Amino acid sequence: MASYIARKGPSVFSKLGRWAYNMSRFNQYGLHRDDCLYENEDVKEAIRRLPRKIYDERNYRIMRALHLSMTKTILPKEQWTKYEEDVKYLEPYLNEVVKEREEREDWNKNH
Repeated sequence: MASYIARKGPSVFSKLGRWAYNMSRFNQYGLHRDDCLYENEDVKEAIRRLPRKIYDERNYRIMRALHLSMTKTILPKEQWTKYEEDVKYLEPYLNEVVKEREEREDWNKNH
């Protein structure tokens, strides 16, 4: 049985995940995975709930990535977001929003 790595799953998936992460190339612009999520209503609400500091850091990364993309450059390799250091900062807020929405839908369905 493959060894288990917290938050990333079995080690075989971590190797595959690392490969996919690097192939996506968003890390070359200094972006995190959560910076690249499709912004549906749940994601927008989760972003709205972010603490100001995290919200500002997110906006800085996105603006820097847009600038790099327009100038057709990437960050120096030492500034790329590393797979091991990329945290899902939006996940707790998104889980909370989804849970609240599901509770609301369930409430509306039963009342």
